[in-house]
Amino acid sequence: MTTFTNFADLASFVADERRNDTLTQTYEGAFIEHSEMAKLSVVDAPEQLDMPDPEQVRAATEMMMATMFDVLRDTRMEPFAADLAWGFANSFHVVAKRIEGREDDAANKLRELARAFDPSEIYATELEDTQTLCQTLQGCREAMECMRDHAAEVYRVETGKPFSPVRGSRVSSGLTASMIDARDYLAARSRERREQFAPEGPVVAFSGGQKDWNDADLLYKGLDKIKTRIPEMILATTAQSKGADAIAHAWAASRGVKVIKFMLDRSAGNKAAFIRNERILGLKPVEAVVCEGTGIQANLAQKLRQAGVPLHVVRLAHQTTAKRA
Repeated sequence: MTTFTNFADLASFVADERRNDTLTQTYEGAFIEHSEMAKLSVVDAPEQLDMPDPEQVRAATEMMMATMFDVLRDTRMEPFAADLAWGFANSFHVVAKRIEGREDDAANKLRELARAFDPSEIYATELEDTQTLCQTLQGCREAMECMRDHAAEVYRVETGKPFSPVRGSRVSSGLTASMIDARDYLAARSRERREQFAPEGPVVAFSGGQKDWNDADLLYKGLDKIKTRIPEMILATTAQSKGADAIAHAWAASRGVKVIKFMLDRSAGNKAAFIRNERILGLKPVEAVVCEGTGIQANLAQKLRQAGVPLHVVRLAHQTTAKRA
């Protein structure tokens, strides 16, 4: 195990461990042991604990999600299968966030220890134990996120809609697209968190009405054309749960495109939607799609034109007759 004698080395360790540019994309990559010993709390002594078998975990997650859909399919309970499956996926997300909080605490303690370095054996033991705790929690978080992303992908395949938690961001390990709350994006706290919560890349703005939008093929084809021109695009949306925005979120999940969701700030009252439009414009999008909706979409389209952003306006009339019926 590596030990540290100065804050710079420790800070680099914490950044590398938390950032991990490639992030685990498979069960084999997520369910690894960072060291021979594991430590799950401050008071527990390090002990030798193996990670679960990744193939068994993969099969269990698949079975848990898919079985619920299979059992309820073609019954009067079928409409509730999606809600139950969302709850399963969300439980992985909630536990992963709790582990992340404990991992943050351990990383902060590592920083404090580095600032107060001394050559004593007691200090060295505490530093090594805290390192082990940080590494163990990191591994558990990555494994839980891998399970969450797998559950989210089953949910997407079965329902046609991307999984998104009620609150906050779902930063993906790569199995599915990241859906990042704009507040996390704008308030990324440090470099290693910035890489997760404020990804770099050209922003494409998207907004549409909630009513009457159901022609997924029309919007998928338009977004696919943009992605062909801008492969590394990030989609910034007005985060409606229905209509055009919901279709765009499903497209992003199926294409592995990161999404920044600009939710309404209700504290801003009647100005909330217009403030949201300004924030999206502040990302300096390189292209934009606005689907016919309300005055909110009209306002965004006007601002985009004034800023010289290439804009695609999609009308409800562009939908096929079959889709509109």
